[in-house]
Amino acid sequence: MDFLKPFNIKVNNYKLYETALTHSSYSNEHNVENYERLEFLGDSVLQVISSEYFYKNTNYPEGKMSKIRASFVCEAALAEYSKKIGIDKMIRVGHGQQKNINDTIIADCFESVLGAIYLDQGFDVAKKYVLDIITPYIEADYHFLGDYKSILQEMVQTDKKSLEYRLVSETGPSHDKTFVVEVVIDDIVYGVGRGKSKKQAEQEAAMDAYQKRAN
Repeated sequence: MDFLKPFNIKVNNYKLYETALTHSSYSNEHNVENYERLEFLGDSVLQVISSEYFYKNTNYPEGKMSKIRASFVCEAALAEYSKKIGIDKMIRVGHGQQKNINDTIIADCFESVLGAIYLDQGFDVAKKYVLDIITPYIEADYHFLGDYKSILQEMVQTDKKSLEYRLVSETGPSHDKTFVVEVVIDDIVYGVGRGKSKKQAEQEAAMDAYQKRAN
């Protein structure tokens, strides 16, 4: 588990981490446990750690704390964290999934690994691990892809303009589709996005539109 070395985490129970990195497609082929239960646990641990951070480090009201917390624990954020420290390279998937280790899986594994750390090392180590990773992003006011739809929505609401996402095309076989989506503001196309899901394509389109409006 080399990705844990920079955090000075010395693994006690390797099986926990192997499970945390095992997708259901691999577990079905090899009859071993997958990461889903650890993901459930890690999600709760992450919510507590991030909630405490924003409670102690800001004076924001509840609504704003919820919103900013969500932006740093969304799928795009968790996938970014996993890629940054190398979790994505360790995930075990079945043969049919090997070409489709998408951001959803990568984000899930951030939570499942956190669940494993919590069980193996305790809350204090898990907390330090999370804050070491996410605090630099928070301090840099980093905008993750998952935020762009909400950011764009706020911009449009301020200007009292209409906003919609239109599916332009859907290509490829059922297991490997590519979607192209336009974001339209007051009947003008402001951005185009592509992705392996409609949601991802919409986020890409929102980012494209946001960057154009910001410039």
